Amino acid sequence: MIPHDTEHLWISVRERASADGIRWLEEKTEAVARNLGAIAAAFPAVGREVGRTTLDPHDPDDPHTWRLDDAGRALLLVAIGERVREEIHGLYRHGDANERRGVLRALLFLPVGDSAVPLVEDAIRTNDTNLIAAALGPYAMQRLDDAALAQAVLKCVFVGVPISPLDGLEDRTTPEMSRMLADYAHERIAAERDVPAEVWPVIERYPPREEIAEIFSELDHPISERRHAAERALRDSHLLRSRDANI
Repeated sequence: MIPHDTEHLWISVRERASADGIRWLEEKTEAVARNLGAIAAAFPAVGREVGRTTLDPHDPDDPHTWRLDDAGRALLLVAIGERVREEIHGLYRHGDANERRGVLRALLFLPVGDSAVPLVEDAIRTNDTNLIAAALGPYAMQRLDDAALAQAVLKCVFVGVPISPLDGLEDRTTPEMSRMLADYAHERIAAERDVPAEVWPVIERYPPREEIAEIFSELDHPISERRHAAERALRDSHLLRSRDANI
């Protein structure tokens, strides 16, 4: 679940936070708007004062799901206005994982241009699935170049961050991204392991001839475990229908 605008953020907070939490956040957003220095004490306190429950009760374990403290921190950053560009790097650098996630979630709403791309890249280099998911929000999907985004999507698949919710992934898929995920799928099959079903729409966007041929060859492999892994993997794709086509 990705809030669309700051009004949506406030609605989410008012629907889920306590009356004291709502009042605290209203006071702190007004305070940081008047005095930039107020953000230093308010930003770490959001989880304790506003709450940490997820905004989507139907899928609370999805790392892409926003939490109340994400929304609260985003609203604090929005309240700073144009000066936020100067503040987010320090807040991210000195913050804990929850505070860093809040910065990354907020980028969608902030007038920071390309200046926050290094924060996104730093988060993607970690193995924290919540940070990686937060980093790959709409801001990153708009700002990362093709090579960086392809590597980020592959990283998601490696560490178990779902890629289906990535906003605009279909439009940002490139032949190289498709090739990389097809190569990954072949490696999984060769290791007799399952392939996440969600990689196939990306692979099938620009099916790479050589990698697809290698995957098909596993169906005739002398080791039965590899054959079965290929069968399970391809069951989730549309490629079997095209096996004899000139892909």
